Amino acid sequence: AFIVKDEFVKNQRVELLAPAGNEEGFYGAIHAGADAVYLGGDKFGARAYADNFTTERLVECIRYAHIWGRKVYLTVNTLVKDKEWDQLYDYIQPFYEAGLDGVILQDMGVFLYLRDYFPGMELHVSTQMTLTGSHGAGFMKALGACRIVPARELSIEEIKQIKKDTGLEIEAFIHGAMCYCYSGQCLFSSVLGGRSGNRGRCAQPCRLPYAVTSNRSNDSGEKPSREECYPLSLKDMCTIEHIPELIEAGIDSFKIEGRMKKPEYAAGVTAIYRKAIDRYYANPGRFKVANEEIRALSGLYIRSERQDGYYHKHNGADMVTLQSPAYSKSDDALLARIRKEYLEQKPTMPVEIYADFTVGEPASLTFICGEHSVTVSGDEVLRAQKQPISRENLEKQLQKLGETSFRSSAIYAKLDEHAFYPLKAMNELRREAIHALEDVIIQSYGLPVQRKSQEFHTPRVHRHCLDVKHPDTLLTVNVRTFEQLLAVVDFIKGTHKKLRRLYVEGDLVLGTHAANAQKLLQSIAEYTENYLVLPYIIRKRDEEYLKAILDLLSVPHKFYQGCMVRSLEGYAYLIEKGYQGSICSDAGFYIWNQPSLVYWQDKLSGFCLPWELNAGEQRTLLAACDKGFAEKIIYGRLPMMITANCVIRTTSGCIHALDTDNMVYLTDRYKKQFPVAANCNHCMNIIYNSVPLSLHGTMDKWKGLAHNRLDFTVEDRMQTEQVLTYFTALTEGKEAAFPFPEYTTGHEKRGVE
Repeated sequence: AFIVKDEFVKNQRVELLAPAGNEEGFYGAIHAGADAVYLGGDKFGARAYADNFTTERLVECIRYAHIWGRKVYLTVNTLVKDKEWDQLYDYIQPFYEAGLDGVILQDMGVFLYLRDYFPGMELHVSTQMTLTGSHGAGFMKALGACRIVPARELSIEEIKQIKKDTGLEIEAFIHGAMCYCYSGQCLFSSVLGGRSGNRGRCAQPCRLPYAVTSNRSNDSGEKPSREECYPLSLKDMCTIEHIPELIEAGIDSFKIEGRMKKPEYAAGVTAIYRKAIDRYYANPGRFKVANEEIRALSGLYIRSERQDGYYHKHNGADMVTLQSPAYSKSDDALLARIRKEYLEQKPTMPVEIYADFTVGEPASLTFICGEHSVTVSGDEVLRAQKQPISRENLEKQLQKLGETSFRSSAIYAKLDEHAFYPLKAMNELRREAIHALEDVIIQSYGLPVQRKSQEFHTPRVHRHCLDVKHPDTLLTVNVRTFEQLLAVVDFIKGTHKKLRRLYVEGDLVLGTHAANAQKLLQSIAEYTENYLVLPYIIRKRDEEYLKAILDLLSVPHKFYQGCMVRSLEGYAYLIEKGYQGSICSDAGFYIWNQPSLVYWQDKLSGFCLPWELNAGEQRTLLAACDKGFAEKIIYGRLPMMITANCVIRTTSGCIHALDTDNMVYLTDRYKKQFPVAANCNHCMNIIYNSVPLSLHGTMDKWKGLAHNRLDFTVEDRMQTEQVLTYFTALTEGKEAAFPFPEYTTGHEKRGVE
């Protein structure tokens, strides 16, 4: 059975979880007082450019941590391609057998595979899975997760609610760098340079300068509402003052960000938080943070000023490093002190050694460390023919505890005058005793010494696309604004062209345009089936919105035939509420590999091919796909970021404008403009690519493999009709001119590493 932990125990101490980008960082974090360390191996980790660990070294680190009663969690938090599945079992097996405590995961296929084939290991859901509420968290608990790392954007109250509703362990960030985008939802680096955050290779374009304007045209002459600044660069988080509140909120693990940072950072920050946490437990009512602790944290690679994250605010200009994203100057004296105290020295435990080398009896060693003792026996002690063992030589050999976690505090030896024992055998006996003592100590903490892995099975990956041809070549269309809906309705009525499906944003049919939108949709009911679309991000404040959506979906005459979800929270909500209609998923609802697709295929009525796989990888994925199940976006602007912070609020102040199309533009160093849609209904921004994706040149290659979808994002009424006219002509085999001067083919050719 896979591990599902018991409900939260109130007197359980919070875990301090430190990062390690390399061996030195690992040892520094352990020595500084981390209860657990999270790190990455040489595959499948979301920090591909960290030093990371070889298999041999990581196995050694797991054992070292366990000797000191600490845990190790391995990051396997990237999306995995089909061609990589053959590597997964062999990669995890040695760590599992060495007693790895848990894995941090993003990919659903990987999650289920590790659950089934490595059942003795905890499964932690990464923040990359973008869990934002109790519905998604509860769904993952039912699958076997014992811990989640929720989106960093959640408030204290939202975290409390998840804890109350699910009983899951909550691991939350308390210190370090902050992403501007909801983790797992960022395509900015991926689209601009092919370095995907979902693959651990983010190039951080959010740390670059942008000018902000309210006009699309570069030639408008409009003065930017904000001169070039850093509107997407968040200040680093520091929450040491909030330790009591965070503990009392039920957070189980305090996570320090920083696997890409120097070992001095990991050790120094860990040491400061360790002392503060211990001080709280010693006297909760008199907890106070010392000024020198704040100064020390500020001298350890802090970007600009400190801020305390989203726990008490949804967004704000005070969270952003508008003037510069650079790190503040570090305190060299502090770094030197940290290095000397935590990195250059390893702590050891005192051991009493009792040796018995009696001629004619098996040699024996007893090692005693505190309450723990072990005795090991070797070969028979012989009578010396020439040179017997001297007491001096015996003690010299037994004191050689080397790089172990022990030091000899006393040696007591029973040694016959004429005893002889080979030096090699004596050293082997000492090593055996040390290993046995380590095992006893590790087991006393309830931690695994070693595990036996079961016989494995690598999921079969179909290498050639199956015949899943669809009977039609009709388009599906997604609209975000009322203007776009008008254009679609006018186009259908004017041409009598049928759409396979029309996706309509939920905000559009619940806002000020609700009545008119319903009439428009009803007027084309014979030409298309209508699906409502849930937001990219769903939070606790959206419960009333979700109820309204569910009411619309449950109308007896089936005005809406289904719903498209963009998050696990949205899917889990519908299932939890007993919705029986059709549910399909969007491109950002990550289904990257055949094992994931096999899991979701009997739970969804359709899925959208992901943005970041190239054409060949998409075709491999489709080889496991049922007929009519897949959809492919052939036109639309990629959502580069989904954010809780707001560019408008940061640069000019909150407008609190509901049901309007609030748009500003970010202009980068190359004069490219990225539209930013401010959705005030859900208080989030969607930053779109500067040019639309268009795959008009390769449409023929996908005939019969996936339905074609047009995504309308920032287009006005005329542009929407132009795009509809163009792609309809292509599906009918007619020649036409693409309506826009610039476009991108996205990852169709290159994909991501």
